[in-house]
Amino acid sequence: MASIIKHHGVRIVTLQDGESLSAVCLPGDIVIEHDGAGWWTRFVDEEGGVESYDEAFEKLDKAMWTAKAAAEFQAE
Repeated sequence: MASIIKHHGVRIVTLQDGESLSAVCLPGDIVIEHDGAGWWTRFVDEEGGVESYDEAFEKLDKAMWTAKAAAEFQAE
């Protein structure tokens, strides 16, 4: 089951292996998703489109800190 926190009013959703982004996430969410390349930080736009950084992070902590910084920026 995905874990969801709110940071500056923005949902940050960390998906578990095998969970579908489209089944769990809402427009405006920041998503952390793991695959063979590492931990991805993704952004769900208002139309449901998804964008992400060019490279995955090695560790969950780095992806989470990046997501929190993006949430602070998004909340302004």
